[in-house]
Amino acid sequence: MEHAEDNRQSPGRTLAILGVGTLAFVLAQTTVIPALGEMQKELNASASGIAWMVTAYLLVASIATPIFGKLGDMFGKERFLAISLALFAVGSVVCAFSDSLALMIVGRGLQGLGGGVLPLSFGIIRDEFPANRVPTAIALLGAISAIGSGIGLPLGGVLVDGPGYHWIFIVAAIMGVLATITTVKFVPESPIRTPGRVDFVGAGILAVGLTALLIAISRGAEWGWGSFDTLGLIAAGLVVLAAFGVFESRHKAPLVNMKTLARRPVLTTNISTFLIGSAMIATFVLVPQLAQLPDGGEGAGFGLSATQAGLLLAPGSLLSLLIAPFVGKAGERFGSKPPFFVGCLIVGAALIGMAFAHGSPALVIVWSALMFAGVGIAFASIPNLIVNAVEAKETGEAIGVNTIIRNVGSAVGAQIAGVIIASHVIATGVEDSGFTLAFILSAGGALVAAASVLLIPGRRGAVLTPASSPR
Repeated sequence: MEHAEDNRQSPGRTLAILGVGTLAFVLAQTTVIPALGEMQKELNASASGIAWMVTAYLLVASIATPIFGKLGDMFGKERFLAISLALFAVGSVVCAFSDSLALMIVGRGLQGLGGGVLPLSFGIIRDEFPANRVPTAIALLGAISAIGSGIGLPLGGVLVDGPGYHWIFIVAAIMGVLATITTVKFVPESPIRTPGRVDFVGAGILAVGLTALLIAISRGAEWGWGSFDTLGLIAAGLVVLAAFGVFESRHKAPLVNMKTLARRPVLTTNISTFLIGSAMIATFVLVPQLAQLPDGGEGAGFGLSATQAGLLLAPGSLLSLLIAPFVGKAGERFGSKPPFFVGCLIVGAALIGMAFAHGSPALVIVWSALMFAGVGIAFASIPNLIVNAVEAKETGEAIGVNTIIRNVGSAVGAQIAGVIIASHVIATGVEDSGFTLAFILSAGGALVAAASVLLIPGRRGAVLTPASSPR
C-alpha cells in the first residue's frame, strides 16, 4: 500500500489506532454481561439461550485469533487487521439494531471475528516499529487488552442504566468503524510474509474442543458442576483438544505449531497467563456485585448504582495504563520476567487486602487500584515474553494461543467466583464471608501464578526485530 512507507515514521499514531481497535474488541467481551438480564426479558429468551451471547463471542474469537494471525502472516497483517475490525463493526451494528436472539447471536459471532486484532497488532508492532520502541508499545497494548476486559463490566452497567443496552453495541460499532478506517488509511503494511496455508481441519477440531469446554464452563453452575452433562462436556472438550494437539504436531502446515508451544519459555508463560487470568477476573466480577448489593442488611453491599460501582474501578484503570510504558522500559533493562513476577505478587497482595478489608467504598477503591496496577504490570509483560520466545513469523499464532488461554482462564475464574457467591446467598443479599472466600481463592491463584513465573527460563529482555534478528 502506498501509505505504508510514509507512516512507518509515525509509530505513535499507529499505536493509538491499534489501541482503539484492541480496546473495542476487549470491551465487547464483558460489556454485555451486565445487560444479559435486560436482554433476556426484552428478547423473551431462556437462560440457556441468552448465555450464547457470551459463549458465541468467546468461541468465535478463540478460533478467529489464530486463523487471522496465520492469514496476516501469509498475506499481510494490516490487510487482515482491517478485515477483522470491519467484521467486528458489522457484528456490532447487527446487535445494535437486532430485535431477536438469533440475530443477536449472529452479531456476537461476527464481533468475535475481531479476535484477529490482538495477534495482528502485536505482529505489526514487531515488524514495523523501531527496535527501541517495541517493548514499550507491546507493553501498552498488553495492558489495554487486560484492563479493557475489566472496565467493560462497569461500563456496560452504566450504559444499561442510562440509554439502554443497545448503546453497548452502538459504542462498539463506532469504535470499530473508526479503527477500521484509520487502519486502512494510516497503519503501515508489514513487508514480512510467511508462505503457507490455513489448516481449516485443525481449526474445526479446535472449534469442537473449545465449544464443549466453554459451554461446560458457562453452564456448569446451572447444570451442577458434578452433573453428567457438565463433566461429560469437560472431558469431551479436553479429549478433543488433546486430539487437536496430536493432529497439529503431525501436520505439515499446522494452524498452531506444537513445537513452538512446547518451548519452555512459551509453555511456562502460557501457564502463568492462565493462572493470573483466572485470578484477575475476581475483582472485575466481584467488585460491581459487592458495590450494588443493598446496604444495611445482614449481607455485604454498598447499595450503589451501576454508574457509581463503575467509578470504584476507574482510578485503577487509569493507573494501569499510566504504568504500562514504564513496564516496557523496565523490560528493556531487566527483561520482562521480573515485572511479570512483581505484577502477580501485587495482584495477590491486593486481593488479600480486599478479602479482609472491603467494608467501605474507599477501601475497595484502594485495593482495586493496587490490583489494577498489578494486572497492568503483568499483562504488559506477557506479550513481550511471548514475542521474545518465538521467531517473527511465529508471532501471530503464539500471541493467538496466549489470548485463547487467557480467555479460558478468565472464564474459569469468573465461574469459580460465581459459584462461591451463589453458595453464600441469604435472604437479604450475600454473606460477607462469600466475598472474603472468593477474594482469598483469587489471591491464591495470583500467588501460584507468581511462583509459576519463576519457571520461565532466562532473562528474555531484548526484543529481536526482523532487522536485528540473527535468525
